[in-house]
Amino acid sequence: SLELNEVAGYWNKVVEINNYQKTRFAKNIIKELFNNVSGKKITILGWAFKKNTNDSRESAAIEIADILIENGALINVYDPKVSSDRILSDLKEINNKKEKQNKNSITICNDPYDAIDKSHAIAIITEWEEFISLDWKKIYKIMMSPAKIFDGRNLLDSKYLKKLGFNIYSIGKS
Repeated sequence: SLELNEVAGYWNKVVEINNYQKTRFAKNIIKELFNNVSGKKITILGWAFKKNTNDSRESAAIEIADILIENGALINVYDPKVSSDRILSDLKEINNKKEKQNKNSITICNDPYDAIDKSHAIAIITEWEEFISLDWKKIYKIMMSPAKIFDGRNLLDSKYLKKLGFNIYSIGKS
């Protein structure tokens, strides 16, 4: 209505790129888990769209979890502020699956270690400070091997985690 077609086109491209990055992140998890996540547990750390909030609108976690569920993954989620009801509602809004299918594919945990136990991979989606100070030695012991971390926020010390034995994949890093 304001005849700002170039500006509108620019912002549409920004949205397209953001959506592409979410899909790319999920597909990278699938690829690094030998192109098969069916029946594999993947832990998502952080559901909120940013730290220090319980707001999950437009959160990358929603689309990433949906893609992984579509490919048969079992998702565990830990977020210190987003409620279980909100997480299930977010998934219901994004897909046409029945609520029962979502509930069978996702487990919301109140403790990060419970969420991570026997996981094949961890995906860091929200940059909660508490994730930095988790006991990563303990986590390495309770995960399935090879232990993989997908750090979508470049939050963690990748050199330290590699020394512990993790395979770590960070956005923008080789």
